[in-house]
Amino acid sequence: MLRMTSMRLIAGPLSRKYRGPAANEKAQTPMPMPLPLDPPTIRDARPEDFAAVAAIYGDAVAHGTASFETEPPDEAEMRRRHAAVRAAGFPWIVAEAAGEILGYGYFGFYRTRPAYRFTVENSVYVAPAAKRRGAGRLILAELIARAERAGFRRMIAVIGDSANAASIGLHGALGFVPAGVLPAVGWKHGRWLDSVLMQRPLGDGDRSPPVERGAS
Repeated sequence: MLRMTSMRLIAGPLSRKYRGPAANEKAQTPMPMPLPLDPPTIRDARPEDFAAVAAIYGDAVAHGTASFETEPPDEAEMRRRHAAVRAAGFPWIVAEAAGEILGYGYFGFYRTRPAYRFTVENSVYVAPAAKRRGAGRLILAELIARAERAGFRRMIAVIGDSANAASIGLHGALGFVPAGVLPAVGWKHGRWLDSVLMQRPLGDGDRSPPVERGAS
């Protein structure tokens, strides 16, 4: 789910892999990072990406409201989550430019009960330095394309915080429409947070019966 954070910049140049803000930097008011003129490459995540992935998500957890986690997971835990996503047959992708991991995303089942099996939920996170530079859009567009090719019929976004205009706008630009708001279901950073639901059809959506995954 897009907790973009949902889905759902640091000052100065990034290291080879983004590792979050230094102690004397304010993650809430980051300085822009220059990106290459060429668009980022979207590819499957590799083991060496997970220091950067953990830093990106850790910053979102510690400073943002898109994720309702309150303690940033470490690299080992992010590797475990990646392994679980891949073992279930779902993609986990990253956006990379000039050796930097700008963001990552994945999708998995929206709910585990069998009748939900054609509906997935996405999560997209972007490094503070790469926000509003197109990486999130490329990641989400690729997730949509992969979900359609896999035969899924609907994608859900569960977005933390009604004030998360960036994530809501990103999903709206790629065909998601509002599906409801759960008001004040989260408490984080000393305030109540809404959970915003958005959805979009994939492929034929509900215009035809689905084909079971793995069916010939």
